[in-house]
Amino acid sequence: MQTRFFASQSVELNVPEQPIPIHHYLRQPHRLITALVDPSRVETLGGDRFRLKMRPLTFFTLSLQPTVDIDIWADAEGGITLRSVGSEILGVEYINERFHLDLTGQLMPVQTRQGTRLLGQANLQVEVGLPPAFWVTPRPLLEATGNGLLRSVLGTVKQRLMHQLLVDYGSWVQAQLAQPACASLAFAPDLATD
Repeated sequence: MQTRFFASQSVELNVPEQPIPIHHYLRQPHRLITALVDPSRVETLGGDRFRLKMRPLTFFTLSLQPTVDIDIWADAEGGITLRSVGSEILGVEYINERFHLDLTGQLMPVQTRQGTRLLGQANLQVEVGLPPAFWVTPRPLLEATGNGLLRSVLGTVKQRLMHQLLVDYGSWVQAQLAQPACASLAFAPDLATD
């Protein structure tokens, strides 16, 4: 039985003013990845491609561990886009052979009168062929459970992003300002208003 699950999550985050604007920080995808996911669960595959090993998930009686390969890149305005390019389920080979995960996300700095805000959106869709044992389970129950599981995954990522991103951004700014070349430049006003 082929089933589709979907979840979406938005984020809006006020960015504290720093001597270096956040779009400079966002141009470093590896930093953003570690703000989204525990670094012990991230493998760099080369360039701006990463493998994320998610925590084990329980779907009814199944224990599953998804891994997702994603590409992440920054645009000229400092926005970030990520897209899944591969996925795998560890735990049940039957499901792995019939599993497709599609993850897309954007994060964009926006200037307002009150300062800089980060606005983001993530969409997660899973298509999966469930084993015969699930064929007698009512489809609305399967879909509600699967959608809830995906909402939970995105909610966890959102909570980590909202806390960890600003902490890492602050640490990065301090490290940049401590470097002799940066300290002598003192980030001229025209750079600070990019």
